[in-house]
Amino acid sequence: MSRIGKLPIKLPENVKCTWKDSRVTVEGPKGKLEKCITFSGEIEVKKDSVRLTSDESDIKKKALYGLTRSLINSMVIGVTEGFSKTLKIVGVGYKAQMKEKTLLLNVGFSHTINFLIPEGIKLDVPDMTTIIISGIDKQLVGQIAADIRKFRPPEPYKGKGIIYSNEFIRRKAGKAGIK
Repeated sequence: MSRIGKLPIKLPENVKCTWKDSRVTVEGPKGKLEKCITFSGEIEVKKDSVRLTSDESDIKKKALYGLTRSLINSMVIGVTEGFSKTLKIVGVGYKAQMKEKTLLLNVGFSHTINFLIPEGIKLDVPDMTTIIISGIDKQLVGQIAADIRKFRPPEPYKGKGIIYSNEFIRRKAGKAGIK
């Protein structure tokens, strides 16, 4: 049995969860999330909690037990609190700015990168070197942050590039002089 899967998911009073035909819908104050989840066990939805039960002995089905519980819990957290990631831009002349629904990035290329912001994501640029990505879908927030970071990943010599706010870049030693 999965230690994570056995734990019940507590639903706040303003969150509603439904399970029908392998589709989980969670509605809360920040919005509505819907996800198709393949799970062979039973999902028992009560007024204040959600509990998963599974008696499968197959390894793959056991793995899906804990995963399903984590996915539903992330949906509940998303519609109540939301998720956010912060990116920092490091480098001389590197900057970001918003223009309507487009993020404009100047990160050392000869051209400006135009990144169209998808629905369900809110981007905030408080200063030219900070990007805050927020939304209710944990997977989408993380994917958008990874897509933006992919334009200029940090390099190991000077640390220039787009990094997560809590990321540490291990620096390499520069070229040694001739003696």
